[in-house]
Amino acid sequence: MSLVLVSHALCPYVQRAAIVLKEKGVNFERVEVDLANKPDWFLRLSPLGRTPVLKVDEEALFESAVICEYLDETQPPRLHPDDAPARARERAWMEFGSAVLSGIAVLYSAPDDAALERALAALRARFEQVEAALTARSDEGPWFAGRRFGLVDAVFGPVFRYFEVIPPGGLFDGLPRVRAWREALAGRASVREAVMPGYAARLHDFLLSRGTALSRRLADSGNKCNTTQAAAKRP
Repeated sequence: MSLVLVSHALCPYVQRAAIVLKEKGVNFERVEVDLANKPDWFLRLSPLGRTPVLKVDEEALFESAVICEYLDETQPPRLHPDDAPARARERAWMEFGSAVLSGIAVLYSAPDDAALERALAALRARFEQVEAALTARSDEGPWFAGRRFGLVDAVFGPVFRYFEVIPPGGLFDGLPRVRAWREALAGRASVREAVMPGYAARLHDFLLSRGTALSRRLADSGNKCNTTQAAAKRP
């Protein structure tokens, strides 16, 4: 079976599929597409014009949740639980992860400081909900379900990766289980390898280019760092 993951370098939904593919240990090819100038062949594969698309031989699957579920059904090891209610619960938290990604998009699109603070407060509320879910689980371990790495983990790996570039400030303060989960995901090989080399620099440049409140904060932070470094070099 030939697998081709049609990707965009910064797309967090592509990262989900890449994490699952790497967890399964299957070989796949990665093809990048320019979403600002979508080629006709891509639009034929993706009716919604979005990445990722997974080509399975001559069949094209679109939408990240569908791709992840397909891979979990066809490639071992299973990442979803066997128990139907538990499986449904984790699917619900995958959708919750999509809502968090939407909140991050609101964050980096906020036009002014007031909108930025509202977006940060909304994200903080989401992470408090995640903290409660992690606290309520019965199985202790580093992952969402405890000792079993699952599809919810694949969904949240790209969520937390944004905050390797966006300074989180106090976003995770007082949320010890969220912080531990974030650290565990950052150390997972499949999560680390889900992005192409130079991802952090490309994301930083993308965020700076948007001309938003976050762009200005990142620019100010960079200028302060450069000033501090220059001062440290003075005799």
